[in-house]
Amino acid sequence: MTAGATPPPELDPVIHAQARLRVVAALNTLGDRDEMAFPALKDLLGMTAGNLSVHLTKLEDAGYVRITKTHKGRTPVTYVGLTKRGRLAFDEYTRAIRALLDHAGGSS
Repeated sequence: MTAGATPPPELDPVIHAQARLRVVAALNTLGDRDEMAFPALKDLLGMTAGNLSVHLTKLEDAGYVRITKTHKGRTPVTYVGLTKRGRLAFDEYTRAIRALLDHAGGSS
C-alpha cells in the first residue's frame, strides 16, 4: 500500500463466515417484517439443523436475526427473520465487499 492510500474496508466477521453470509443473504430477500420457517431455511441452504442452529445463534447474539418460537396446533414451529440491525449490517457488508473488490481491481 502506498503512503496516503486508504486501507481496504473491514468486513463484519459475524456475517463474513460463509454459512452466516448465506443465511443473511437468504433472509434479506424477505420483506422487513417477514419470517421464514426454520425447516424451509434449512432446506433452502442445504444445511443440517444443527449447523444452521449454531449459525443462527451467532447471528441472534449479534442482533442480526430474530427467532420466534411458537406452535401450530400442538406442533412447535420456529421462524427466523432479519432484524433492522441485520439488514443494515448486510447492506454495510455488501458495500464493504464492493469497495474491497474495487480496491483490489486497481487500475484495470
